[in-house]
Amino acid sequence: MRTLIVAAVLCFTVSATAQDTKAPVNLKSILLQQLHEVHNQKNWFVSEKEAAMGLTPEQAAWSDGKNHSVGQLVQHLTYWNRMTLVALQGHPEKAVDDNNETFNFDPKTWDATQKQFDQVMTDLETLVQSADDATLAKIAPTIARVAQHNAYHIGEMVTSRKKQGSWDPEKGVK
Repeated sequence: MRTLIVAAVLCFTVSATAQDTKAPVNLKSILLQQLHEVHNQKNWFVSEKEAAMGLTPEQAAWSDGKNHSVGQLVQHLTYWNRMTLVALQGHPEKAVDDNNETFNFDPKTWDATQKQFDQVMTDLETLVQSADDATLAKIAPTIARVAQHNAYHIGEMVTSRKKQGSWDPEKGVK
C-alpha cells in the first residue's frame, strides 16, 4: 500500500517537477517541492507565506463568524505540522483530545505564530533533505499529507481574506 501511495505522489507531481527544475526528479525533490510550495514558494497556488503576508494581528483574527480566521488556521497548521515533525523524529507526543483546541489563536501572538509556522516547516524540510532513501520511502505518505493539509487550509486563508477585503489578487489568486 505504501508503495502505491508513493507511486501516486510521484505520478501526480513528476511532470510539474520536471518542468520547474533542471535537477533529476526523485522522491526527495518531489517531497521538498511540495513542502516548499505550501511554506514559502509560490508556484501553482500561493504558499502560506503569501496567504498570510501583510496581515495585521487584527486582520489575522478576523472571521466571518462561520469559518476560522487566518490566525486560527496558521495556529492549527503549526500544531499539526509540529506534531508530525516530532513523531517523524521519533518523539511522538499525545495529541489534544479535541481538534478545536488546535485553532486557539491570540492576535497578540500573531508574529510569534508566523515564526513558529516558518520554523516547523523549515525543520520538516531539513528532515526530508537529510533523510536517506529508505527513510524517505517510509515517510513519503506522511509528508505528502502534510503538504495536502497545508494546501487545503491555505485555500481557506485566501477565501477568508477575500471575504475580509484584505486579499490582493495580484498575489496570484484572482
